[in-house]
Amino acid sequence: MSGEHNLASLLRALRPELHPHEYVFVTVNERPAGIRAIATVEEDEGTTLILRRSEADSARLSYEYVAAWITLRVHSALAAVGLTAIVAAAFADAGLSCNVVAGYYHDHLFVAYEDRLRAMDVLKALAEYGGLRHTE
Repeated sequence: MSGEHNLASLLRALRPELHPHEYVFVTVNERPAGIRAIATVEEDEGTTLILRRSEADSARLSYEYVAAWITLRVHSALAAVGLTAIVAAAFADAGLSCNVVAGYYHDHLFVAYEDRLRAMDVLKALAEYGGLRHTE
């Protein structure tokens, strides 16, 4: 099943879902046994793991950033144009940082944990207004 390409359709169907836990980004040279990462990124400097904060704490892994995980439930095509840009612009307008990870079916947003509810409000407004910016 291929994903949606039409930007207006993507925005109307965002359906953001806020996951209930705190998440962190850690970097390791070797992945500890028993760790379940949400995402893994191999970089020259080391391997980045995104995982629940409780798992990082249990494994005594250090981190600097505590995030909330929001999944956009719309099935966006990997080749869709503009969704990430519109979400990033809306978050920037609201003064929110965001780290985006694309999966095959969905985009996953990691925002500062304390900003999670504001981020959800921004996403719900995007879905309601179709990403159009309104001027007063």
